[in-house]
Amino acid sequence: MGSLLAALGVVFLAELGDKTQLVALGFGARHRLGPVLAGVALAYAATNLLSVTVGGLLGAALPTRALGIGGGVLFIGFGLWSLRSEEADDEGVEVPSGQGRVVLSVAAAMFVAELGDKTMLATATLAAQGNPVLVWVGATIGIILSGSVGVFVGRATGARLPERTIRIGSAVLFAVFGVALIALNV
Repeated sequence: MGSLLAALGVVFLAELGDKTQLVALGFGARHRLGPVLAGVALAYAATNLLSVTVGGLLGAALPTRALGIGGGVLFIGFGLWSLRSEEADDEGVEVPSGQGRVVLSVAAAMFVAELGDKTMLATATLAAQGNPVLVWVGATIGIILSGSVGVFVGRATGARLPERTIRIGSAVLFAVFGVALIALNV
């Protein structure tokens, strides 16, 4: 039980104000609450499973440099995709917006955002030192709680901002985080 509580506390606190929480905020401002929370939970459960597996099998040895650069490139891609979606809407091209698409988009972006992150490394380290299953449960609960805070804040602020402003802001955030990840890992 100590592994669960330690992982929950460490990951929740480490994730506050982190880039993935800001990404969750952006999605919360743009989309319905249910699909965003489902995507956030799916991504965090998957990244924590990856962390625990690697941490449990290999100790804390993660190729953080390669993950950081790859994540940076994908973030820039997400930023461009956000702008492309805006242009398609402006030109009258219908962009599918089903709930399943939102869940998968959120999950993919959040998964990429979390790769090589400090909470992923913390989870791998805790798994190497404690019970990996309890670490996974605790870390997943902690990070979902933290991500949910971002989603709810985004939901509250998103109602006050025009859709175009939110899309451009999201694209800029993705691009900034992408460039930063690449710069920190080159």
